[in-house]
Amino acid sequence: MTKARDLANIISGGFDATDIPNLDTAKITSGTFADARLPATALNSNVDLTTLSASNLTSGTVATARLGSGTANSSTFLRGDNTFATAGETNTPMFFVSGSNQTISHNSNTKMTISSESYDTDNCFDLGSNNRFTPNKAGKYFFTLSLFSPDTDDINYWTANVKKNGGSGGGFSGVQRDYNNVCYNGILTANGSSDYFEAFCEQESGSNRTISVSEFSAFYIGN
Repeated sequence: MTKARDLANIISGGFDATDIPNLDTAKITSGTFADARLPATALNSNVDLTTLSASNLTSGTVATARLGSGTANSSTFLRGDNTFATAGETNTPMFFVSGSNQTISHNSNTKMTISSESYDTDNCFDLGSNNRFTPNKAGKYFFTLSLFSPDTDDINYWTANVKKNGGSGGGFSGVQRDYNNVCYNGILTANGSSDYFEAFCEQESGSNRTISVSEFSAFYIGN
């Protein structure tokens, strides 16, 4: 049989392997190839799938481990940079303390005494002699200071102050007139090492007044 034989002239017999050395793959409409007929790289999935387009994944599933770096579980999410992060914000350190009644002199800015601690997540509040909050993480903190007077007469003018580093680092204050309680909030920044915060009160009623700390608290909100 000659390799130039016209197909119309083949009425019996068949081709051997030497007759079709360059068969176009478009002509293969059925059957399968043995692995030995495929190039070595086609059998290596690590090579074949490194540039696989996502549009070609029309069925099946991709293992979570292939989505990104990190650990995937019920409390994490996949970020835009292809890494897993924990959902939610960690607002610690945080604390909540209060104080019993103390006598505050007229027209004096007095540091409030703290006697009770509801929680202190990182042991950053000194409930001993200092009565101060020294956070161990740098960033911004949301503070609340609420003062109360059990006296029958309202106080003419008084303030709730949160001082940073004894006042040298600033702080915030809120003013109340003709009422028996005052509560204010503020955001202050800490360096996470030496900065500390304390509660103060100033009242102007013309005489001594009994005042206590209903709430002195703070929690971390970010850098």
